[in-house]
Amino acid sequence: MMQLTCLVIVALTQTVPAQVDKPTFTDVTQQAGIHFRYTFGDFTYDNILESSGSGVTVWDYDNDGDLDLYMLNGTYLEDISDPKGRVFRDTPNHLYRNNGDGTFTEVAQAAGLDDRYWGMAAVPVDFDEDGDLDLYLLNYGPNRFFRNNGDGTFTDIAPELGLVGPEKLHGHTKWSVGAVFWDYDGDGDLDVMVANFLAFDPYYLTAKTPHMMPHPTEYCGQASLLYEQGPDGTFHDVTARVGLYYPDSMCMGLTVFDYDRDGLLDVFQANDHQENFLFRCQPDRTFAEVARAAGVAVNDSGHPGGSMHGSIGDVDGDGLIDMLVVDLEYGAMYRNLGNGLFDDITAASGLKQIFQGKGAWGSALFDYDNDGDLDVFSANGVADWLEEQDQLLIENSGAGQFHNVGPQRGEYFRTKRSARGAAVWDYDNDGDLDIIISHVDLRATATLLRNDGGNRQHWLGVSLVGTRPAAAVAAHVTVQAGNLTQVSVNQPGSGYLSYHDPRLHFGLGPHTRIDQLVVHWSDGSVDTCRDLPADRYVTIVQGQGVVPAP
Repeated sequence: MMQLTCLVIVALTQTVPAQVDKPTFTDVTQQAGIHFRYTFGDFTYDNILESSGSGVTVWDYDNDGDLDLYMLNGTYLEDISDPKGRVFRDTPNHLYRNNGDGTFTEVAQAAGLDDRYWGMAAVPVDFDEDGDLDLYLLNYGPNRFFRNNGDGTFTDIAPELGLVGPEKLHGHTKWSVGAVFWDYDGDGDLDVMVANFLAFDPYYLTAKTPHMMPHPTEYCGQASLLYEQGPDGTFHDVTARVGLYYPDSMCMGLTVFDYDRDGLLDVFQANDHQENFLFRCQPDRTFAEVARAAGVAVNDSGHPGGSMHGSIGDVDGDGLIDMLVVDLEYGAMYRNLGNGLFDDITAASGLKQIFQGKGAWGSALFDYDNDGDLDVFSANGVADWLEEQDQLLIENSGAGQFHNVGPQRGEYFRTKRSARGAAVWDYDNDGDLDIIISHVDLRATATLLRNDGGNRQHWLGVSLVGTRPAAAVAAHVTVQAGNLTQVSVNQPGSGYLSYHDPRLHFGLGPHTRIDQLVVHWSDGSVDTCRDLPADRYVTIVQGQGVVPAP
């Protein structure tokens, strides 16, 4: 195992604003210039496609150091949408370029990213290793892969790569809801697993309740598919060969991390009203499904919920990566016991009571107040009809005990909405994490919440750049500052349909310096950096340590 000590420490220092008593969240959507309105294809709400919503993606598409925003949209679909919804035909996705002054400019058409399919999720990835981010767009219908041309425009090359996906699965239109890139076979190239949901039949109605949309369990599933990248850069389906082919599964989210710290990356698959899967990677690079044995298949009542996604982080400060899986009931907080097993602490942590009946979709584990522990944001809404719900900001006591503090932190948390995709990000680079939310209610406006005062305590932001992109995926980072030790996994796509700030964010509380930062890259190498100043973003390049900010 290679270990390198960082000697050069150069970074862009951020100015810490005046302190405030408590962090609050301010709705700045309009002043920021984000005028996005979500459409589910018509004016009614009566099928599972409309109910599912779409995601949001945070990324720096133009490499200018400011995070940009891609908002996914639905659209009018013949034979699915109500005819009155034809006014929503060819509704595009929106790309908001960050102007660097707290405002955004919509540029999707100019960039070639105004896709008109029903968009579900979009995954940023440097597929061709040229230093800029490409975008894999997952749709209800054909998937698209947009190569970054390096001049602010994109070209769809999905057919050449083999990443369009099958036209149909289980007899109906392929419905992709996400993807995750990682090097499953250890050859240094990025492979990709595409999450597929269910075989939606728009003509099917439930005989007993024809006025309501059918339950997900009344449909067939659609297999999630693993594509291996070949030497020529094209992708080939190896799902069955490696033990991942489950044709009846209903996946809503994929999370890749080394849950048992054996040096091999594993896959958690959140399933809708089915038991979740945990695919443990074997030494021969095949996978064994171990969710029941590990304790993450069902909730604490023994029931499979409508699981959305596995969000990962150390919620209790013991150095082990735990996992929050939100669903439409009350979800599950799985505490990592360190021996390949998890303990469901949803009730004991206080989360069960908070989540009960809310209908959670997008979620994030993040340190909103920079006090050194992970809090929770949850975007909520009823699935079967348009009933708006409270949105949740849940504060961690520091020992894995949680309390809802949203109503004290901003007007948004005192206003009911029906939310789906959401992401946390520091869009203004001031050191505290903001929130962007997409809604499916009839107002349909997005909401940008600016964190005001979260940076009154100290922080560090970390970008990881591997010698090859695969090395940074699911890299394990440990930060020590005084008596505070934190661990994190480089996993930006850790929310329902959505992709968070790609930088790792560490709240440091009163600590002004980092004694030691250790990166365990996914290829087994290790970098160690010492004596870093706080309140800044740094970039760590594999084998080089901290490098000058762009």
